[in-house]
Amino acid sequence: MATAFLGTTAVHAADVEVIHWWTSGGEQAAVSVFADEFDKLGADKWVDTAIALGENARAATMQRVLGGNPPGAAQFNPGRQYEELIAAGLLLDLTPLAEAEGWDKIVRPDVIAAPCHIDGKWWCVPVNIHSEAWMWASVPAFKKAGVDLPTSVNDFVAKAPKLKEAGLIPYAQGGESWQLNAAFGGITIAGLGIEKRDELLRDHNQEVANSPEFTQVFQTFRDLKSFSDPGSPGRNWNDTTNLVLTDQAGVQIMGDWARGEFGVAGKKPGVDYACLPLDSKKPFVTTGGDIFVFFKQADPEVEAAQLKLASMMISPRVQALFNIAKGSMPVRDDVDMSLADECMKLGLEILKDPANVVTSANNWISNDTNGQLQDLIAEFWANDDMPIADAQKRYAEILATAD
Repeated sequence: MATAFLGTTAVHAADVEVIHWWTSGGEQAAVSVFADEFDKLGADKWVDTAIALGENARAATMQRVLGGNPPGAAQFNPGRQYEELIAAGLLLDLTPLAEAEGWDKIVRPDVIAAPCHIDGKWWCVPVNIHSEAWMWASVPAFKKAGVDLPTSVNDFVAKAPKLKEAGLIPYAQGGESWQLNAAFGGITIAGLGIEKRDELLRDHNQEVANSPEFTQVFQTFRDLKSFSDPGSPGRNWNDTTNLVLTDQAGVQIMGDWARGEFGVAGKKPGVDYACLPLDSKKPFVTTGGDIFVFFKQADPEVEAAQLKLASMMISPRVQALFNIAKGSMPVRDDVDMSLADECMKLGLEILKDPANVVTSANNWISNDTNGQLQDLIAEFWANDDMPIADAQKRYAEILATAD
């Protein structure tokens, strides 16, 4: 479909500046797919502006927009992060392109399309499905400790002392607040189940927020802290992944983008590392990911190039190449995934059952509320003296007053 659309578009020479936060080795390999494939299409050129950390990249984008100098495109996460840009009329309406290419029929599941397809119009391009909730395990580390790979988070906590006795870091955790919140979020789904977790974050259900089951989520998170290493505070996610990759640590809870780091290092799933659901008896995939918005431009040639880029990003060939490099899953199921490794195939298999699909909390929670929750979880992780009851009460209060 993309080829048919592009064939009706005149050839222009324009630069499209793209702001994104993909700076690790695996991420750079993936974003290079977009850049290279776009440059191959003709005279238009991808201009790369990489800014480390999502919050920094989004802030830089907003500053550029407020200063009257928006980029051609910018990366966001699906959810409420860009609703003000839509309301202000600053984004390019992608609906004609989306209708011509049938995005509403090819983008799946519905929770991936929904954050871009608002009130009947398409305002962004979803480029992948990222699941945050995986345990990445070093196979040699568990062999050294003489224990089997864990089948759940609770099973890992039970086996963690053996890893410690073997001189290993049982649990590798990065210290940035988003990493801590992502790990806590995965443990919440595993501990409460999808339905109760949705009642917690979508409905702000106070009964769930104050339940014994949620108390246990906090306890499990604190147990993991006891098996982490002193280098955790402030450490970025890919340096944390490297601890597992080099067999210094047993497990990291991280999104499937970690697979890109293992791939760049030449590591093989099932041999060097394992990708494990947080509960193998009730596997699930979260449905976060990355989207790109395109800002209105005064130059019609730039707008034509923006539409060409949007079309390319969602085309079957590029969806396959990009997501294999990124570690994520494609947003369409008609692409050639013959090159996918065991980890991606496992994610795709879990995704097939709608009962296993978890809606991203970003679809419901504002940036302000999300920031408050992240700060609380980071404080709880850092302060071993904070009573679980106090942390749980504060969590419930944040949700009770959330916008």
